[in-house]
Amino acid sequence: MTAAQPAISGSGGAPLARRLRAATPALLFGLRLWASVCLSLYVAFELELSEPSWAATTAALVCQPVLGASLRKSMFRLIGTMVGAVAIVVLAAFVRQDRAGFLIGLAIWCAASAFVATLLRNFAAYAAALAGYTAAIIAIDTLGPVGSTSGLAFTFAVNRSIEICIGIFCAGIVLALTDLGHSRRKLATEFAALSTAIMDGFADCFAAVGANLEQYQARRRELLRRVIALDPIIDSAIGEASDLRYRSAALQRAVTGLMVTLSNWRKAVFEIDRNRTEATQHEARAVYDQLPRERATSDGSDPAERAVDLREACYAAARSLTAFDAKTPSERLLADAGAVGMRGMARALNGLVGVIDPREIGRVRGWARLHVPDWAPAFVNAARVLVAVGAISMFWIVSAWPNGVTAITFCAVIVILLPLQGDVAYSASMTFLQGTALCAIVGALVVFGVLPKATTFPTLCLVLGMVLVPFGVLIALPWRYSFLFTAATFNFVPMLNISNGMNFDASQFWNGASAILVGIGVGTMAMLVIPPLSPATRARRLLALTLADLRRLASQAEPGRQRDWESRSVARLLAMPDQAQPVERSELAAAVAIGKEIVRLRHVAPRFVPATVVDAALSAFAQGRSGETVERLAELDRRLAALPHPKSGGRILLSLRASILVILGQLSQYTFYFDQPIR
Repeated sequence: MTAAQPAISGSGGAPLARRLRAATPALLFGLRLWASVCLSLYVAFELELSEPSWAATTAALVCQPVLGASLRKSMFRLIGTMVGAVAIVVLAAFVRQDRAGFLIGLAIWCAASAFVATLLRNFAAYAAALAGYTAAIIAIDTLGPVGSTSGLAFTFAVNRSIEICIGIFCAGIVLALTDLGHSRRKLATEFAALSTAIMDGFADCFAAVGANLEQYQARRRELLRRVIALDPIIDSAIGEASDLRYRSAALQRAVTGLMVTLSNWRKAVFEIDRNRTEATQHEARAVYDQLPRERATSDGSDPAERAVDLREACYAAARSLTAFDAKTPSERLLADAGAVGMRGMARALNGLVGVIDPREIGRVRGWARLHVPDWAPAFVNAARVLVAVGAISMFWIVSAWPNGVTAITFCAVIVILLPLQGDVAYSASMTFLQGTALCAIVGALVVFGVLPKATTFPTLCLVLGMVLVPFGVLIALPWRYSFLFTAATFNFVPMLNISNGMNFDASQFWNGASAILVGIGVGTMAMLVIPPLSPATRARRLLALTLADLRRLASQAEPGRQRDWESRSVARLLAMPDQAQPVERSELAAAVAIGKEIVRLRHVAPRFVPATVVDAALSAFAQGRSGETVERLAELDRRLAALPHPKSGGRILLSLRASILVILGQLSQYTFYFDQPIR
């Protein structure tokens, strides 16, 4: 018994110690949240601002468990605030003393903000959304309880902007002084882990020719999911390390490089699996022998010099495979897939180099372009905002509810901001409503039970800490109710309505709380009545839009279209919903692969055969006639095979025949997709 006691004690203590270590970052975030709110209130009180609660609310909104995300969000919040303030001042100037015109203009501006926010990503989308509901916040003061637009819109805009900026700066100061940040290290680790995993799988597909290559499909999908998830990590790292902001194009090109390598991995697997012969095995092994063996350390601990060496090794492998002396179109296809895959991997490693040591990063020409995968979600979100804000504004006018403008503001916040959550927008709005109801109960207890006894600023801070610290801990913990307490925290300070002269009137508190709840409830109802496009609908639309672009590419390819096609295709792949069927992802990937080969055929093949032969094959494809396309491409291949193979043009001819192989293989597998009419 005595000998067993230490083991029992250790087994009981170890989980407790692990739980405490896991809870420590959450507790620190709760303390930072509390300190940010209190500091912003102190500054607002010292400056004798009219609504110090907006400064505190902003500090709570900006505070994030990740330092980089907080700082990046602060910068975009400043931009969105200024744009929204200018917009509402201009609107008030155009519709003086016209309540209906002002509300119509406000609804249109909020809808336009939601439209732009849907097109952008990450914190840029947040800034666009903020420009919409900042205008609604300022409209509370501009309209007043009865809705007569005063001539003080500029004054209110300046005051609210100052209060919001105070909240942003106070939260930034607290976070910068108390959190060293780890977003840069996290990004380096994820880049290194992804590049190693993708490189391993890419090389293995050439080495394991005799195995069942379908086993790699689930692996590629998981890696694709992780590549898509890199975007917010990059944004957080840029917020934490200002030097990365000037290298954002290289970081985005690194993400594209990973996608390119995954695409060529799929292309190689398809060709190897189609020809399970001994010759194919030798060809694949010959390509495998050209690939680099070294890998990045998966934890991102490599020095910059090693990452540079790995990048140069990938470029060297790409050059070697480009000059590879292939004997057959199939071998040329595998060599080209290997070369393009290695160039993509070199881009990814260039991003890793930039994160580790920006001085060693390779120069990237041009700017990252914004490609809109599908305009329909943006129009749906804009229509929802227009209907919701218009409906609640009309209700306020008819009912003459004194707190109606507050309801309008919180309705605008919900219908502009939460649709950025995507498919879970409605469930997120329901959770937000529940969190706000919880906040109303807690706020009532604080306002009527505790705050009347808090006669000094330190005691006020202690009262706020009783709620904000636990809420902050519950936000930072990795569990399903984080967003519930996020909503409760964000609405806690507005419900208290802290000012220099506190008023503990029960009717005033419940009127304000009910206005917030009604506004959020109307926004939630709007998302139920006008839901976002379903994942199945979005997937079908992305496939149809890609097919339409592909047919245009086949009918009239232009110089420079390949890079544009590649970036546009990557945008569509990133926009494909998680719930999409595997066959839909495969069809989209097949369209991406065919598009690259069409550009090559269109611009290179006429150097060797009559342009009419190429035009006939691609025109048949553009008209959705796969059977005829196969026949004409076979004829084109026979013409190319009959040509003599001089040293200067032999590799190019084999590359053209390899492109035909890719198109024929994808057409044979996805004939139904490529032949379907475009609605």
